[in-house]
Amino acid sequence: MNLKEYFNKEFISLLADEFFLVHQSFNKNAFVNEIISAEWKNFELKERMRLITNKMHDFLPFDYAKQIQIIQKVAPKFSGIQGFVFPDFVQVYGLADFKTSIKALEFLTEFSTSEFAVRPFIEKYPDESIQQLLEWSKSKNHHVRRLSSEGSRPKLPWAPPLRGFIKDPKPVLPILENLKNDESLYVRKSVANHLNDISKNHPELVLEIAKKWYGKTKNTDWIVKQALRTLLKQGNKEALAIFGTANADKIDVKNLKLSKSKLNIGEGFTFTFELQNTDKTNLTLRLEYIIYFMKSNGTTSPKIFKISETVLPAQTKKQLVRKHQFANLTTRKHYAGKHQLAIVVNGDVKQLLDFELV
Repeated sequence: MNLKEYFNKEFISLLADEFFLVHQSFNKNAFVNEIISAEWKNFELKERMRLITNKMHDFLPFDYAKQIQIIQKVAPKFSGIQGFVFPDFVQVYGLADFKTSIKALEFLTEFSTSEFAVRPFIEKYPDESIQQLLEWSKSKNHHVRRLSSEGSRPKLPWAPPLRGFIKDPKPVLPILENLKNDESLYVRKSVANHLNDISKNHPELVLEIAKKWYGKTKNTDWIVKQALRTLLKQGNKEALAIFGTANADKIDVKNLKLSKSKLNIGEGFTFTFELQNTDKTNLTLRLEYIIYFMKSNGTTSPKIFKISETVLPAQTKKQLVRKHQFANLTTRKHYAGKHQLAIVVNGDVKQLLDFELV
């Protein structure tokens, strides 16, 4: 189902019913009719959400504090994407009232998420927001603890970047420190994603944190592995060294073969290769392959795919087989022309072959 269809006439009607139950002056029919207009079917997710937000404001003709009281009685009846309209209301109409709005966002995040709505407050009230985020990081509610990290991510998907934290992420580090051993995987995932965001502009800072955290607990080990995923894909030797996978000098890759070297877009191939550990000790390996895809302008763009992590015993060989499909996806369109396949061991390209899509 297209995400925008979560905001459908049935939802609008249920929303109107709930507002009426809380406040009997709410005009249910007019609310629904003004939202479900001729243009409604052409509106995308954010356009639909914002229209609902604006109509909530129009049909609740009270001061902001009173509107929030009513919204907080209705919001627990809705969850997930449908619940986005309530934090969105706070973002649109509450930016001038930090105290009321920040309490509302804390309450509302339990039923959907306030991670998008909190960001304008962070930008407008940076000092007050950091203090609030720190408090949230110690909350008994895991939704609120996650909000302290997810809402302050410098590069949260679907949201405008927080340029202040992109430039200097140090103010949020105490928040992440509070959450590094959180009992909730939901929270720890946010911490890992937050650090991964930071690593794109401040790799040295994240590597420093990773070295301090790794080896302390299972929770921090998991976070570090996820947080360094971008640096690991880039073959960053410091990141690889944390996991004992920085050295590939004693690993040979031989006999790289493709099942076909010329194939149609939409088809796939199988590739095989042999690993050989020439060292006298067991070696930990991070195995990946790169496809250098042809772009529409005639240049190539590399995309890294993980194969596995493994330990190859001393003086041994191992045969590997993998498949890759070249079907067009919503996220990738293929173009005819020369491509390349490379085998990567611990960040080093070991062998490379040409092939052609037609």
